[in-house]
Amino acid sequence: MTASVHTAPLSFHQRRLWFLARAEPGPAYNIPVVLRLRGHLDVAALRAALADVVHRHEVLRTAYPEADGEPRQRILPPGEAPLTVSASTGTAEVLDAAARHVFDLTAGPPIRATVWTQPGGDEHVLLVLIHHIACDGWSLAPLTRDLAAAYRARVAGGAPSFPELPVQYADFAEWQRDVLGTADDPDSLLARQLGYWHSALADLPEEAGFPADRPPPFHSGAEGASVPVRLGPRAHQGLLDLAARSGTTLFMAVHAALAALLTRMGGGTDLPLGTVVAGRSDEALDDLVGFFVNTLVLRTDTSG
Repeated sequence: MTASVHTAPLSFHQRRLWFLARAEPGPAYNIPVVLRLRGHLDVAALRAALADVVHRHEVLRTAYPEADGEPRQRILPPGEAPLTVSASTGTAEVLDAAARHVFDLTAGPPIRATVWTQPGGDEHVLLVLIHHIACDGWSLAPLTRDLAAAYRARVAGGAPSFPELPVQYADFAEWQRDVLGTADDPDSLLARQLGYWHSALADLPEEAGFPADRPPPFHSGAEGASVPVRLGPRAHQGLLDLAARSGTTLFMAVHAALAALLTRMGGGTDLPLGTVVAGRSDEALDDLVGFFVNTLVLRTDTSG
């Protein structure tokens, strides 16, 4: 007997990412999880452990086909979700190529893995690639924890004994839709929240005014970089003292400092700064792999 395929609506988080992925196909929304492994690696046990994790978290075996212009979550039974696990002993460039894989979200699943073994056989790199529609930063802790537990069990010749998850991601998506309602219902929570944000972000400047070292590109690309900013113990303690004196948090103190700096650099006095929130308002979601993270706009007025 073949297991049935379960369907569910996309969460609002997934809906916007699904739209972006369809508008600009590419690797921009890939999340690479890279683990360096030393010693003997049982590749067969690793394949089985990855399958165990995909079995445990439904969102990792979900496709996102479109029907009548509307995307749906199509949750595949564990045995019908093809998981690609490739092994290579070539150059490390194979990992770069693997990280740039473009997922077909309509077919699923949104996860694949590559094992690269260095010459000599005792140094390995495991790259687990997941599309952002199924994962976020918080998810990496339960993902790697479950994978490690499953690998230990498979190496020992058994199967992992996971505690049952209280909910799956599709349950969250259904709950979110029920709570928020629809935008065309003026009495719904979604309509009220959209009204709030339309008001809060009305008449924002089109562009930041501070000088840049190059013009922005006409089309966005997948290339990027990070610029680390390190604060020593003295600056850190000074910020803590400032936050305590002003009755605020460390986050609020750093946010205010950044806003003041951007104004001083010529960015104006009306500054929209983005910040990330985990989006997991219930402890039942803590151990679940899924896309919950959200970005909030903090509109900061430095004119005073």
